[in-house]
Amino acid sequence: MSSYGILKVVALLEKLGKATGSPGINTSPVPILVFGFVLFFIATLFFHTLLFASFYFFILLIPIIFPFILIYVAFRMWVDFRQSAFISSQEYVLLEVKPPRSHMKTPLAMESIFSGLHLSPGESTWYDKKIRGKVRPWWSFEIAVIDGTVHFFIWTRATLRNVVEAQIYAQIPGAQIITANDYARAVSGLPDEWGIWGCDFTLTKPDPYPIRTYIDYGLDKTPLKELQQVDPLAHMIEYFGTFGKGEQVWFQIIARVHKGDKYHKKNAEGKPYTWVDEGREIVQKIRVMTVGKVKYKDVFTGEMRETDGFPNPTKGESEKMAAIEHNVAKQAFDIGIRAVYIAEPEKFDGSKIPGIIGSLRQFGSESYNNFKPTRWMTLFNDYPWELFTNKRKDIVRKRLIDAYRRRSYFYAPFVTPHNIMSTEELATIYHIPSSSVATPSLSRIQSATETPPANLPT
Repeated sequence: MSSYGILKVVALLEKLGKATGSPGINTSPVPILVFGFVLFFIATLFFHTLLFASFYFFILLIPIIFPFILIYVAFRMWVDFRQSAFISSQEYVLLEVKPPRSHMKTPLAMESIFSGLHLSPGESTWYDKKIRGKVRPWWSFEIAVIDGTVHFFIWTRATLRNVVEAQIYAQIPGAQIITANDYARAVSGLPDEWGIWGCDFTLTKPDPYPIRTYIDYGLDKTPLKELQQVDPLAHMIEYFGTFGKGEQVWFQIIARVHKGDKYHKKNAEGKPYTWVDEGREIVQKIRVMTVGKVKYKDVFTGEMRETDGFPNPTKGESEKMAAIEHNVAKQAFDIGIRAVYIAEPEKFDGSKIPGIIGSLRQFGSESYNNFKPTRWMTLFNDYPWELFTNKRKDIVRKRLIDAYRRRSYFYAPFVTPHNIMSTEELATIYHIPSSSVATPSLSRIQSATETPPANLPT
């Protein structure tokens, strides 16, 4: 079975247990396999005639079904191989963005940067995608606290470095962008040498429902006095600054242009089904639910009858539909969010994990959308009947570190269910904070730096 097939099985097992929020359910494959063997034993004992008849029928179908299965698996392995070869052939660079001390731009500037990075070269034809294995570029926007200091990073293909730098310099004059060593590879990341915990974040509702964005916080109004700014990212940066020497927190947002890969189907027009189509369906569903019954008297029979009236949404329903339409109207990215807490064994503090999980809470809304942790270490409930827990945790920890270092989310070896977010939402959870965020853990450059003009006489 290909790595894609194995990850599909893992995703199915996770769906069976809903890794979080299902107390008492262990989503590891061991109990499910044991339960399957028990069912097989019962079927053999009490329904052996039907079981063996079904088994013989399956044996007869193997010569017909097996070639198709073999072709499909071989094709998936070929695509995975070609994509892996293409990805490994690219050169990547990690850029650290140091904000200027006088930076006063709102997250609207970051939204403009993301709009400029809404690029998808390399997937122009099916031949490029399926035969040559080309994939569109993805970016990793990262916030890392290392020994108490918060850093902002952008991981990208080296060929797109100039695009990233041009977008940042255009919107954040005076920022400093330097090539950085990969902090995730500066530590061994071995479970016997480090305490490791991590998770992914997913949305609690369908993607078209928006989170609480910077516009809801009033940060779209310019000019805005420094004392009036309420930056939702300040809470995360301030909390990350509480981690001391020997502790690190890695937070990454992996993004690529949205093209409907999540849905694997076509819309009514025969084009790839995207979150715009899903948003329209959600809005239409809300409209249908607001249609009330109207009573009227039949003029011919004199009887009272009922018929469907016009949509009559409440204020909240109207605002919800408007918010969804506003969200899906913007450029969209496929998004994967991952967080890792890694520390020296004697300094690893499990009581800090809830704060990491809650670092995205201020972006959530009970009426619209919210974030919740999923996958990785959230799969373990530590119940007594969970078998080989410590060994399985170490395996997951190693895979977690490997996935983070690879910035892997959309392609093998770590194909993970992703969400879709607009540039407005993305700019809300990742932007360079203005000078109103005065936390000492965030390092800023003392003075603005500029490149010399090209026409300077020599």
